[in-house]
Amino acid sequence: YFLKRLTVPSQVSLRQEQCLSSSVPSQPVPPLAQTLQGYLRALEPLLPPEELSHTRRMVQEFSRPGGLGAQLQEGLERRARTTKNWISPWWVQWAYLESRQPLPVHSNPAISLPRRDYNGWRNFCLFVFIPVSGQLPVEYMRGKPLCMELYPLLFSSCRIPGPKHDYIAHHGRSRRTPTHITVVRNYQFFQLEVYNSDGSRMTESQIHSQLLRIRSQSWKTDKEPMGILTSEHRHTWGQAYNRLLKDKLNKESVRLIETGLFSLCLDSPVMRISDEKYASRKAAQVLHGGGTFSNSGNRWFDKTLQFVVGEDGSWGLLYEQATAEGPPIATLLHHILDYCEKPDPKRAPLVPLPMPKKLYFNIGREIKRDIEHAKQNLDILINDLDVNVFNFKRFGKDLPKQHKLSPNSFIQVALQLAYYRSVCPTCDIVSQRMFRGGRTEYIRSPTNQTLKFILAFDDPSVSREAKVQLFREAVDAYAALTDQALKGHGIERHLLGLKLQAIEEGLSIPKIFMDTAYGLATHWKLRTGQVPANTDSVMCFGPLVPDGYAICYNPQADHVHFSITAFNCCEETHAETLSLTLKDTLCQLQELLQPTV
Repeated sequence: YFLKRLTVPSQVSLRQEQCLSSSVPSQPVPPLAQTLQGYLRALEPLLPPEELSHTRRMVQEFSRPGGLGAQLQEGLERRARTTKNWISPWWVQWAYLESRQPLPVHSNPAISLPRRDYNGWRNFCLFVFIPVSGQLPVEYMRGKPLCMELYPLLFSSCRIPGPKHDYIAHHGRSRRTPTHITVVRNYQFFQLEVYNSDGSRMTESQIHSQLLRIRSQSWKTDKEPMGILTSEHRHTWGQAYNRLLKDKLNKESVRLIETGLFSLCLDSPVMRISDEKYASRKAAQVLHGGGTFSNSGNRWFDKTLQFVVGEDGSWGLLYEQATAEGPPIATLLHHILDYCEKPDPKRAPLVPLPMPKKLYFNIGREIKRDIEHAKQNLDILINDLDVNVFNFKRFGKDLPKQHKLSPNSFIQVALQLAYYRSVCPTCDIVSQRMFRGGRTEYIRSPTNQTLKFILAFDDPSVSREAKVQLFREAVDAYAALTDQALKGHGIERHLLGLKLQAIEEGLSIPKIFMDTAYGLATHWKLRTGQVPANTDSVMCFGPLVPDGYAICYNPQADHVHFSITAFNCCEETHAETLSLTLKDTLCQLQELLQPTV
């Protein structure tokens, strides 16, 4: 059994980071006319002409001088002047904290990493990350610094269920910063202190010996899976949470889980059916634990950071995204992996360590019933999710670059082409961390240029040269939308802000948002996201709608990692079928750009 500890490189002090974050510009409120024009352009490939004309009239009414649109725009601009970020708090509340859906599959993304080769506990390579002082090198995008304010909030934080909405408790800001992590094995939770009494960080050998102690105390597999409760519908879990905390012992155990720096989930091996399906099962294991007869009881889905390590070498990271979305998590993981390769020079002090504290729960009849209901519901959800992870090896991001095309835009057009050779409401997630307190923006992938290319692609009367030109125009059109979003001029968050501003002012929701076109345009059948990393990792999350797909990808120089999920309850969606179609489509695009004959 071998342990490696991880720490964050101390390249920039937290104070320097805060100064840089405050020097990052505020997120602008885009011009109203620009957003509404962009909205209509985004609808053009999706709507028939008569419906589009109806929506144009509604937009014109909304945007007339001195009208409702101008009033709401003025309210947003006023809000931007008086708050750190005019949209992020609203977005977090609306997209995450007010959602009543279960966190696994529907909300919490997972990152699955390449399997580590170790056999059994004697050579079990375990990764424990100990943040020493909240220090990370400042990130840059296109030469501009990014806001770093999210990183200190990742640790000692936890989502707390509520009747109508949840909230995030950040315990790292308290006067006495927590110094422990939570370790869970065979559904049993332990408090593991990772700092000595003198404030020094524990050494690798110290933590190693403590984890062996936890191992010796957690062999039994007949324990109630308390963590399953956190997988419930948020209202249901909120009621069970209040019942649970009525007991003093339960309240203390829950508090220690919530305040820990992060959770470390020690899983039993992933069920291996075939090598071909192993990557998909591994990603699913990190995402939801594999079910109540597997490792789902080793999760506390409310916890912001959960490192998952399996005895078979499978490992990854599960996170609750109300605190942060994918890019900062991927960056954090990169620094963890980078520092993992460095030896720990510290020698363990000759001081006896206290036994890790096992967390106990009093489980009455009501709590037992809550657990049984949660187990049934989670297994139904897990069985409904179709997960397909694959590594496309024909080419990677170098191919688009050779043809002076944006790799992300190339893949986005390929996804549209693969999806039934048509276009549908599709969102791609792009970071807004170039602005202070910024989170994410959605880019609408379908464009008129993409539709023209798709219609021409299978038409034998269109020459290869013409198809290449149409493909370039589609890729360039998407790249232009990306550039616009990176300047803070995306349309989705602005439209949401206008809607929420109306609610804030006690007004009726504007007709533009009650229009069937808006409902169609925000029924995201394709939820996509590029999460680039320096490792062969892949992110995985569930679809946004029952009849949709979620596709995440990590492009490397000569290959691309993809994850595709869909719900089995929908007869129209099938993750494996789409993955085969996508592979074929990517090969066809390579042939289009580089004909072999």
